[in-house]
Amino acid sequence: MSRVLLTALRFVLLILFGLILSSANAQSVDAPREGGGVNAVDYALLEPYTLEALRAREYPGGAITIERAIMATDTFTRYLISYPSDGLTITGIMQIPPGVGPFPVIVLNHGFIRQSEYWSGYETWEAAGYLNARGYLTVSSDYRSWGGSDWGISLFHTGLTADVLNLISALASVPQADTSRIGMWGHSMGGGITTKALTIDPRIDAAVLYATNSADDSDLIGQWGPGCLAERRAGRRCNRGEIIPADVDETLFETYLDAAGDPEFIARVSPIHDLDRITVPVQIHIGDQDTVVPPAWSTKLYDAMRAEDVAVELFWYEGQDHTFWGDSWVEFMQRVTAFFDLYVKNAAMG
Repeated sequence: MSRVLLTALRFVLLILFGLILSSANAQSVDAPREGGGVNAVDYALLEPYTLEALRAREYPGGAITIERAIMATDTFTRYLISYPSDGLTITGIMQIPPGVGPFPVIVLNHGFIRQSEYWSGYETWEAAGYLNARGYLTVSSDYRSWGGSDWGISLFHTGLTADVLNLISALASVPQADTSRIGMWGHSMGGGITTKALTIDPRIDAAVLYATNSADDSDLIGQWGPGCLAERRAGRRCNRGEIIPADVDETLFETYLDAAGDPEFIARVSPIHDLDRITVPVQIHIGDQDTVVPPAWSTKLYDAMRAEDVAVELFWYEGQDHTFWGDSWVEFMQRVTAFFDLYVKNAAMG
């Protein structure tokens, strides 16, 4: 009997030891990385990516170089261009209507597509042609890491936003561009970039958000996860709109992953918390059948803008998905043109 009791006691002790060890391992796995969590030392590495820092910095832009003419029509000539941004060479498309000018400018910001499938002018060429025929010079950045641009880091879409703001600065080198009259148009991810730009740069006179990303970066992380390195993508959701080079500093990358889960920090990179800085009119256009971005994101942004007294309009398109087609696209562009005519083309005359 004593041997049986001894054996049973040993068995119980083994179970208890296993439970204790398992608990310790679980705590070790679940505990934040050393130095993680909310503190100024960790997030100092990410300070340049906050909206406050983006407002404090400069966007010298440099000059736009026309690499070559691509095509000419009765209503525009299309050029492949390049310009400097944060030490990188960024490519893009500029389309100039016929005539002397200078012409009012619309900056067109494309949405996300895999870099391997992207081509310069993707998503923006049709709107560009429509606006060129109505007297606008149009320009679109490929952004860093797309098209023929150099690769470069972009966390929370801030690098892409900087590329757009440097493009605005570079327009001063184009005689046909009237830099006192600038509108901005953005689709999907490009809409999110446009919203960030509106909270940073007062040179934009009016903006159109088309099937836009959320202005709250916590929504983007909840939908697609944070960015990640290619070799770490297996089994993980990744926001591929985040540009994280393979040689990224490991400490910066780990801090970024920590910050992506910290609502307090994410508020500092999310334009929805800075909408009081927007003093120009905005249009939002969304299809009620959008399967890429939740239509509720547009409603959320509209309501938040209204709460901050932004002059904003919201238009719904019945039966339309992430990209509008047919009569809905025509109606969309008619509204866009009337809006830009009022607040960009003819603004100086008001």
